[in-house]
This record gives sequence, structure tokens and C-alpha cells, in this order.
Amino acid sequence: MQTATPGRAAAEARYPELALYVDGQWTQGSGARREPVLNPATGQVLGEVPLAERADLDAAVAAAGRGFALWRDLPVERRTAILRRAADLLRAQANEIGRVMTLEEGKPHGEATGEVTRVATLLDWDAEEGRRAYGRIIPTGPGETLTVTRAPVGPVAAFTPWNFPAGGPMRKIAAALAAGCSIVIKASEETPGTANLLVRAFEEAGLPAGVLNLVFGVPSEVSEHLIAAPEIRFVAFTGSVPVGKHLAGLAAAAMKPTIMELGGHAPVIVCEDVDPAEAARSCARGKFVNAGQVCTSPSRFYVHESGYDTFVDVFAEAAAAVRVGDGLAPGVMMGPLANPRRRAAVDAMVTDARARGARVLTGGEVPDGPGYFYPPTVLVDVPEDAAILREEPFGPLAPILPFSDLDEAISRANALPYGLAAYGFTHRADLAARLARAFEAGILSINHVGGSVPQAPSGGVKESGHGREGGSEGLEGYLVTKRVAHRMQI
Repeated sequence: MQTATPGRAAAEARYPELALYVDGQWTQGSGARREPVLNPATGQVLGEVPLAERADLDAAVAAAGRGFALWRDLPVERRTAILRRAADLLRAQANEIGRVMTLEEGKPHGEATGEVTRVATLLDWDAEEGRRAYGRIIPTGPGETLTVTRAPVGPVAAFTPWNFPAGGPMRKIAAALAAGCSIVIKASEETPGTANLLVRAFEEAGLPAGVLNLVFGVPSEVSEHLIAAPEIRFVAFTGSVPVGKHLAGLAAAAMKPTIMELGGHAPVIVCEDVDPAEAARSCARGKFVNAGQVCTSPSRFYVHESGYDTFVDVFAEAAAAVRVGDGLAPGVMMGPLANPRRRAAVDAMVTDARARGARVLTGGEVPDGPGYFYPPTVLVDVPEDAAILREEPFGPLAPILPFSDLDEAISRANALPYGLAAYGFTHRADLAARLARAFEAGILSINHVGGSVPQAPSGGVKESGHGREGGSEGLEGYLVTKRVAHRMQI
């Protein structure tokens, strides 16, 4: 691991004043509870985020009800124009929003700025998809029309984690608003500055009051209160499997539909026909994006025995060359983990693997100094009962295992209850088709480990959730289908 120290840019970076946004107004809330926001690269306090009380949540829900009635009936051309204006503002402010994101989440500034640019593109895409929420006319007889129409489902409650401070909230906001819904979103208390700046772009773009409401608070308090509110008609969540199951249960008790984008443990199968060195370099680039804190991050590498040694050597060399440090310092390739909980969990997985006989080729030790850094770590000889092969690592860990038979590799890849993403490397069309057919996952990539794109759906199967975000499918959950049978005479 190479390290870097903060430069002058880090000292000069500004962090916004934090607030809730309810019914078109910025507010510190009705209570006195606050939570510090820490810079994961230094451990220093950036600011304090206000935590919503029940009265604040009630105000947000009531505002969303009023905002929905207004936004739903606004001509789609006007809604689209506002959303497109917000996207333009986000592009113009990407560098500054990215800087705030790096301060509170840790990822390198280039990654953070790119994330803001991507969410602007996503907003553009969803805005246009909202213009295409088509229905259809079904042939009947004379004097009767039978039509199918689409309508926004109503006010939405959404909950997002800290690992993509712009991407997580925007996936919910863009789809809801494009479909004609209003939304109350609880973004992460660990990365509130980015969420504040996203909402300010919508405010500046002219979004009517009440359509978008932003709250922070004690997660269990907020989710239980919002999901139970009668005005809320739909629930969208991104996060861990256990929390997703809990929230889905709360929604089911109130008979409310959901989108659940939950955790993963993405397998990678490297077949014998590809160059193992090229595959290793590609996998290493994808593995250490956002310090591996990505639900679709490649996290179990099954490599054909013929190229295994080469793959391991090249991957370990690439991991050791990653420059780790403050995301605002020049040349940094990977920042810290986002919080001490995450670092402790990652280190515990490495300790467990070592105790069971695994070898650590690079990394694997908590470094001295401030911040929540953990080096890119490569492990081999990992037994199947090690925690790292069974539980989502959500960090810069790469266990690499050999295989001799493709059916065996596929079986091992599909053995877990996760089913979010999976990756394959092969130049043979028949093997590519075989992997695409056999992988039990909702997001499949062949010969690369790239991320999500606005024009295509993302989502999981099995315990990785249900529903899709992105693509034309991304608006489905936020729309209801109505059948209208109209007889011209009684």
C-alpha cells in the first residue's frame, strides 16, 4: 500500500451548514438532538446534523401529501423542465459537491465528482422516462373503450445508506419525481452534506414546496414512523439484507409496495480461455473503487487453475500499488473506509480467515495514524467456512480461489443467499451464454466489472432484494396501473 497525505485543498475545503428540508423550508428541526459528522480520513468533526423528531416527520409527511397533489397535476412538460434544470445545476456544481462528498465519505475526489455527474445523467434519463409512462387501448366492441393508464403511486418514503452519498438518494428522488410522486427521503446521517447540496439544486431549479423533503434522524425511529404514516404509499430502501427484511415487514404490515436494493457478495469466474493477467488488472481496478464499499463490488474470485498463479501475482501487485490516503490529496486512488464500524468488521474477517489457514499476500493490517484506513488486501488458501466467503465483506478484501471445473465454480458462486451482481471473464460465446444463464444474480457483466448505467435496470434476486432501479423498469414501482372500461351509454 502506498500512502498520501492531505494537501492544501483539504484544508481549504468548505463543509455546508446542515439542515432538514421540509415543505420548501430549511430547518434545524423541533428538537435539540444532533449527531456529529466525521471526516473518515482524519476523524475530525465536520459539523453536526439535526435529528428529526416526530413532529418534524409528521410535517414532512403532510408536506409530501400537499406536494403530491400539486406535482401530480403539473403538466409533464413542466415537471421535466424542472428536473432537467436541476440536472444542469448538479453538473455545474459537481466539483464542489464532490469535495463535500470526499470530506464526509472518504472516496477520492475524482470518484466523488464523477458520481455527481452520473446522478445528473440519471436525473435526465428518468425525467425523459416520465414522459413515456404510456398506457394502451385494448380493442373491444362499438360503444365501449377499454384503456390501461399509468398514474403515480403517491407520496414515497425512501431510505439510503452512506456509501454513495449522491447516487443512493438520487436513484430514489429521480424515479419518484419523474413518475409524478412526492418523496420524503431519509439520507444517511454520516453523509448529510452531499444530500443537502442535492436538494438545494432542486430548490434552485424551482421544484415546488413539499414535493421533495429531506430528513435525518435515528434510523429505526424514522423508518417506523414514516412507513406507518397513512399518507405514504410506497417504500424504497437501499442497504443491508437484515435491515431490508425488517423494513419490508413493516411495509407489508401496512400493505405498501416496496423496492428493496440489498446487499451482495458478487462472485467472479475467470475462465481458462482469457489472459489471466488482463483479467486480474481489470478485477483489481473494480475491486478497490470506493474502498470496496459497493454492494455490487466483485468480492469472491474463482480463477481457473491454469491461470491461477498468474492472476494472483498480478492482482496482488496491483493491490500493493494502490495509493491510499485522504481523498482530497493528489494522486490518491483509494480513501479510508467510511467509519470505524466498517474497518473493525473488515479486519475481523481477515483475522478469521487467517485463523482458518488463509494466507494474506498484501495488506491485512490496520495502519497506524488517524482516520479509518485499511489497505487493499489479497487472500489465498481461504477455506470455504471462512466468514469472508459467506458474509458480505463491503471493504477492500479480495479472496482468490482456484477451480478446475466450470460447473463446480458456478455451484460455488451460487451457493450463497445473495443474488445481486456476478461477473465472468471469457472470450468464448458459448461460455459467456452459459454464465449469463447460470448465474443467480440480477446484474451480470462479462469481461468487465463496470457499474450501473441509467439506461438499464439494476437490482437483485434471492435475499438481495426485489424491484429495479434504472432503465424504463426504474419507474415501475412508482406507478400504479389502472384499467378503465368506459361504455358510452348506460
